Amino acid sequence: MRINIENSEMFTTVMESIIHSKIYYPITGLTNDSRQLQKGDLYIAMNGQFNDGHKFLDDVNKKGASAAIVQKSNINVDLQQIQVRNTLDTLKKLATKWRKNFDIPVIAITGSNGKTSSKDLLLHILSDDLKVHATKGNFNTAIGLCFTIFELQQHHDLAIFELGASKPGEIKNLCEIASPTHGLITNIAPAHLEGFGSIKKIAEEKGNLFNSLLCGTSFVNMADDYISKMDIKGEKITFGLTPDCDFPADISQEKDGTLTLILNTHEIKTNSHNFSFLKNCIAISAIAITLGINAKSLNERLKSFLPPKGRCFVSKLNEITIIDDTYNANLTSTLAALEYLNAFANGGRKIFVFGDMLELGDISENQHAEVGIKCSSLEIDIVFTVGEQTIFTDSNIIGKIYHKHFQSKGILIQTLKKIIKKNDIVLFKGSRSMEMDKIIGKVFNL
Repeated sequence: MRINIENSEMFTTVMESIIHSKIYYPITGLTNDSRQLQKGDLYIAMNGQFNDGHKFLDDVNKKGASAAIVQKSNINVDLQQIQVRNTLDTLKKLATKWRKNFDIPVIAITGSNGKTSSKDLLLHILSDDLKVHATKGNFNTAIGLCFTIFELQQHHDLAIFELGASKPGEIKNLCEIASPTHGLITNIAPAHLEGFGSIKKIAEEKGNLFNSLLCGTSFVNMADDYISKMDIKGEKITFGLTPDCDFPADISQEKDGTLTLILNTHEIKTNSHNFSFLKNCIAISAIAITLGINAKSLNERLKSFLPPKGRCFVSKLNEITIIDDTYNANLTSTLAALEYLNAFANGGRKIFVFGDMLELGDISENQHAEVGIKCSSLEIDIVFTVGEQTIFTDSNIIGKIYHKHFQSKGILIQTLKKIIKKNDIVLFKGSRSMEMDKIIGKVFNL
């Protein structure tokens, strides 16, 4: 990971106040990856799971690093080395202090599903009227958040930070760094169960975002059983599918399968078949309107938003519709993707290509079985599964659906090439490490 430091003087002042030492050369960039280092960068030597960044001090010196923050100095390298007890903790302290220089709204988004999509949608809506800084991609870990904060500059009107967690304590830690003024928890679902143990623990972890907003604003999803019951200490703004919310909404389906959102009596016709996207729209619309975006501008920006690849991204090739939802998978997002596939109404066959959902712990078999049961209840024509866990999906499919489990991705790819034809709609879904996007590339020669 690497970023440019736009205000070198300000960064040096903040850094010197944390390390209590003088920096001898201007710092124009920051990286924890020796391969990405550019002349003038500050190098953060991290002890990673697979590599020790201290091994590359000689390399970064030769590339022109200004200095390095280290846990152990190398006297054979002629480079300013600031020795600290823990480089990650020092990075966090630097980011925390940098954040305090900016008195602007900071919106933090977490949740089991839809974090990045919601962040991207809010950025898209607000950027017409405001200078917005936001998390790039899914840099939602402690390191990613710190680097994102260092890119925050005086010309920004607002910031949007995505917060991720795979074990207890991470959201509280990230909130201490980011100091959010507004918070959104998209939903609570069984994701990263190996790290948390139960969905109740996941809810407690995500709830730490709202706990941090003593003087801030929490946007509360009243359609989620866990979030709706959370204790809110600051201002509370509710949204959902019931009339008693601050932002009541309704979703209706048009004859062509596309969805229309009704929000506070405003009708927003979309070109989307995706119920998950519409649910994201409700949450983000509540935030945008609270921040002063008018209904007309909101409507136009919602219609013009295109999801990034891997997140229910729809494309057409040779009159075949491809739904790329390969970025990640858990039960909630997979069931939503199946509903999305089911809503298409062009007369073509609906094909589901499914790879394992990972990090589900002891409930993995049951969750994969639920996907098979869901497939059986929908108008889906073909289901192909691949992996170790999706065999439980295949074994729970009943009815007229043609289904087959594959041990080999190669044979799956060959089979798909043979059977896919004009007008088919093909949904690809699976956890990121299953690399279902590569299957798309090989099937369609992309």
